[in-house]
Amino acid sequence: QVQLVESGGGLVQPGGSLRLSCAASGFTLDYYSIGWFRQAPGREREGVLCISSGGGSTYYLDSVKGRFTISRDNAKNTVYLQMNSLKPEDTAVYYCAADYSGGSYYCPIGPGEYDYWGQGTQVAVSS
Repeated sequence: QVQLVESGGGLVQPGGSLRLSCAASGFTLDYYSIGWFRQAPGREREGVLCISSGGGSTYYLDSVKGRFTISRDNAKNTVYLQMNSLKPEDTAVYYCAADYSGGSYYCPIGPGEYDYWGQGTQVAVSS
């Protein structure tokens, strides 16, 4: 059974850090680009960051540049989203998604191109 499971969310104070994990089961991530998305209450889902199967990263959201980074550990079949200098406006449910890209440096342009989605993990930034 193909599955993506996010973890690592929680409550953090402004300026704090969290590392989210996206673990895959039922398939190997080696040839998949992985994107992180988020959805805040009352807002549409938005793309945050993507890492291609070739290892290159693409930012979907300018507001996280310099604060968020993405990495992958294919041996652990897991992708990570490191979030630093968190702000209240980063509060959202964070989702990871996988798109088969066959080892290329391609990251999907939009959420509709992704094949698999996780259930999400809640991130709350508040004092």
